[in-house]
Amino acid sequence: MAETPRTVRELGEFGLIARMNAGRAQGSNVVVGPGDDAAVIAAPAGRYVVTTDMLVQDRHFRLDWSSPRDIGAKAVAQNAADVVAMGAEPSAFVVSLACPPDTAVEFVDGLVEGLWAEARRAGGSIAGGDVVSAPLLIVSVTAFGDPLRPPVLRSGAQPGDILAVAGRLGWSAAGLAVLSAGLDPAAYPEVVAAHRLPRPPYESVRNLPRGTVVTAMTDVSDGLLADTGHVAESSGVAIDLDPDAVRDPALTPVAERLDADPLAWSLAGGEDHAFAATFPGGQPLPPGWTQVGRVTDGTGVTVGGRAWSGPVGWESFAGGG
Repeated sequence: MAETPRTVRELGEFGLIARMNAGRAQGSNVVVGPGDDAAVIAAPAGRYVVTTDMLVQDRHFRLDWSSPRDIGAKAVAQNAADVVAMGAEPSAFVVSLACPPDTAVEFVDGLVEGLWAEARRAGGSIAGGDVVSAPLLIVSVTAFGDPLRPPVLRSGAQPGDILAVAGRLGWSAAGLAVLSAGLDPAAYPEVVAAHRLPRPPYESVRNLPRGTVVTAMTDVSDGLLADTGHVAESSGVAIDLDPDAVRDPALTPVAERLDADPLAWSLAGGEDHAFAATFPGGQPLPPGWTQVGRVTDGTGVTVGGRAWSGPVGWESFAGGG
């Protein structure tokens, strides 16, 4: 019996592509999947939502902190969350992988398992992509989505609206803090898991009751302050966040161990991939959504009526690793 190739160099480009696609069934929106020059994706609404994002080794993940499956799932999740935040249903994903030639085939197998698992959880499938040799690992994903409603933009918030969140805030930042401090991940499994593998609450948007008015929405990827700041700027309004509503008491034990401020994690910690949306003030909040602030006249974002003096959130070209 022939020995299974141990690295992608031994397997080769086309062997790797065939292995990544083997045994995978495409979703109904993929008319033509892997195997041709390009995929063909259906657009039942006559248009689709599209977004792209990438993960770069040692910038967005570390191989000693995250498993291959976690990395793959995270790459899809951050794109699927952007599609859902536009009021669309993820339908297909195109994935490009760059990796060193000595990358273990087993590693790629795990990565592909994560990609497909999250694609299925989001409602789509992997329609194609590319592989290339590179000195470090890069996973780039383009996501397509079918609109469920008119696009929900950042620019629709109105004074008098309520700002609400679906999902957890600050958990990924807490997990990153635990890993960065060298603490035992097993002592804080929930926050470490939240950092390694975010779980966007797609169903909170997908299952909005018929007739629910959403004036603006965003995926919380860079931090609640940063992302609601984009909403405030785009809408020409001010947003005041309620610190008591934003603060998560479950993060207090971890924060005390690290002498950190759990409110700062919830306000400025990114990669939770919760959803923040504004709803008209007289409308009951849908299930799964919690009020964390209000929209008013003015500009900018405040916390409890005051300017926030701590960290604001992620910025790709800021200093750091």
